[in-house]
Amino acid sequence: MNGGDDVGASSDLPPPLDWRFSQVFGERSAGEEVQEVDIISAIEFDKSGDHLATGDRGGRVVLFERTDSKNTSGGRRDLEGTDYPLRHPEFRYKTEFQSHEPEFDYLKSLEIEEKINKIRWSQTANGALFLLSTNDKTIKFWKVQERKIKKICDINTDSSRSLGNGSVASSSNANSTNSGLTNGGLPDNVNNFLSNDYSFPPGGIPSLQLPVVTTSPETSPVARCRRVYTHAHDYHINSISNNSDGETFISADDLRINLWNLEISNQSFNIVDVKPANMEDLTEVITSAEFHPTHCNTLAYSSSKGSIRLIDLRQSALCDSHSKLFEDTETPTSRSFFTEIIASISDIKFAKEGRYILSRDYMTLKLWDINMDSGPVSTFPVHEYLRPKLCDLYENDSIFDKFECCLSGDGLRVATGSYSNLFRVFGVSPGSTETTTLEASKNPMRRQVTTPARPSRPSLSSITRVVRRGAESPGVHGNGNSFDHTTKLLHLAWHPTENSIACAAANSLYMYYA
Repeated sequence: MNGGDDVGASSDLPPPLDWRFSQVFGERSAGEEVQEVDIISAIEFDKSGDHLATGDRGGRVVLFERTDSKNTSGGRRDLEGTDYPLRHPEFRYKTEFQSHEPEFDYLKSLEIEEKINKIRWSQTANGALFLLSTNDKTIKFWKVQERKIKKICDINTDSSRSLGNGSVASSSNANSTNSGLTNGGLPDNVNNFLSNDYSFPPGGIPSLQLPVVTTSPETSPVARCRRVYTHAHDYHINSISNNSDGETFISADDLRINLWNLEISNQSFNIVDVKPANMEDLTEVITSAEFHPTHCNTLAYSSSKGSIRLIDLRQSALCDSHSKLFEDTETPTSRSFFTEIIASISDIKFAKEGRYILSRDYMTLKLWDINMDSGPVSTFPVHEYLRPKLCDLYENDSIFDKFECCLSGDGLRVATGSYSNLFRVFGVSPGSTETTTLEASKNPMRRQVTTPARPSRPSLSSITRVVRRGAESPGVHGNGNSFDHTTKLLHLAWHPTENSIACAAANSLYMYYA
């Protein structure tokens, strides 16, 4: 799967990736209590992969920049000094800024959290970085640019021989009322009190250098808010997505999707509105929305009923009718009270070229072909062992957790998180049985268990068949132990050009490469 081209036969399948630990930021020590405001709530690579942004529940945005060289042409000594000669992305802390503050809506008597829900990078310009960040109600457009540091150049007198700080200035001020003559002249006694307070070198100073502000060659990143987009959503914003035209973006809440121009903050256009005339008739809500990566007129949004709608902005100003509807037509073997809850899609992502859509519901990952609306191309069970525990998960509200998903830049693999700080990577090439379970720790393979893939159902076409891979034995955790629903890996992002994943475990940011 790569930009709509069929992947080769199973004999040409890419080998499974060998994942290794790369870096960790904000690692907590054993027994250290995690502050609520420090928990990471959003992760996003920029298009080049040279910058990474994270947002947390305290409303802060932290930026990291890549420091390693992308080429692998190192010296022999460099290669011999490493256990694994392949280069992998290395990042360092760049800067951070307070994006959102807690607010209070006096009309609705409602507190608005500062938590960052989503971060999206915009196009760079003139060496500056631009990004959008949003909490539940307000979207902000930030510009981060390197600014030269300004310093004050010292005066060229010998300060070591001064009687005290500012003594010259104080003497001048004290006698300024009586010492001035016409045409700027000074009486003779001025030289007396100056010489008493400050010693000058023999022969005097040929020129007096006053303190001036000079620009240092050193630079420091400075973040500045360029636009604030507000008062457009009655419900909590769950998604923002940049358009490929570089000029517009969308924001989505439970019932509406709005279209914005980056340069206009006081006006937006409502393009999707699913709010019924009577709220008692409400049956589903919008859960995620994403622009097509290359077609500026196409976007997709998912619903709490497990469906994905593709809409074309050229059809009408208000896109209440969709151009395509994607639903899983497979009938569950046994419907239950939880069937509709776990069918709700928490995140969708377009593949790099826009041919495929990846969706994540509570139990599975699904890959959809936008040219085939009869059902998903592939379905990947993420934590099937939790199915018998749905009642307990409902009692502690874990069943409403919203896990994100991501795709590799080449479209050959997908990844998503689970509980106990685990995340799973699946190969999506036809015939692939690659399934890897990793833990967000310095030893990611510690909990990996090789699970035999369920035999694929035969099909006439390799790309249109529905495949379930990575199935697990019911009631068994990936490491054979009971799972921990309090440690969940909700947010992760795949590097756009390399096999590198960044994921958040509470307040820690872990990075892995293959």
